Amino acid sequence: MSEHHHTGPTPDRVAIVTGAGSGVGRATAVMLGARAWAVALVGRRRGPLEETAELVEGETLVLSADVATEEGARSIVRDTLAAFGRLDAIINNAAMAPSKPLEQFSWAELEALYRVNAIGPGITIAEAWPTLAAQHARAGSTARVVSVSSMATVDPFPGLTPYAASKAAVNLLTRGCATEGAGVGVKAFAVAPGAIETAMLRAIFSAELLPPSKTLRPEQVAGVIVACAVGERDDENGSAILVPSGA
Repeated sequence: MSEHHHTGPTPDRVAIVTGAGSGVGRATAVMLGARAWAVALVGRRRGPLEETAELVEGETLVLSADVATEEGARSIVRDTLAAFGRLDAIINNAAMAPSKPLEQFSWAELEALYRVNAIGPGITIAEAWPTLAAQHARAGSTARVVSVSSMATVDPFPGLTPYAASKAAVNLLTRGCATEGAGVGVKAFAVAPGAIETAMLRAIFSAELLPPSKTLRPEQVAGVIVACAVGERDDENGSAILVPSGA
């Protein structure tokens, strides 16, 4: 299930990053590792996660899990705590973004979309909550949940309506998490980027329709995520931080 490079005492800071095998998740993991965080790398396929692990300075834990299932969403928290003994940030980045007209979506397709984009993150937060609250009670520590949303929540592109709706759920999950977390040292942020130059984007939009010059690099989005995770943007606790792509 997991492969663990743990060399010594409990690390000072530990993050879970879902969708860590590519794109924004990989860039986020690399940036956290550069700040001496231990990182649990989560995705469905081991291969890409192991590639990410090679790029991350410091300690990593490879967790092959599907956060669209209850067992996956809960096990990543349990396995991270078993390995590292603490948790300081959850980066909910795994997502799916099918693109087609609203009337063509089946029940199963909509359910799968919400499981990955909204329900999995909610259950991961719920599973971690008692630990985050206990850490705060014991040591006054602050934990931060950063969930990747989308500019589509402001202006959904035709074909991305269900995706946008699931990400709007993420925005409200974030706001509520910040409110309920006020007494237990949990802060929450949504990072809502425009178009990011990833394989997921190119599965939807051609370079003719959306030139690379008008997209964000994964590192640009990861930079905002990491700033939230490490406590540099606490004044935006509970909010959706918009990161528009080029005009």
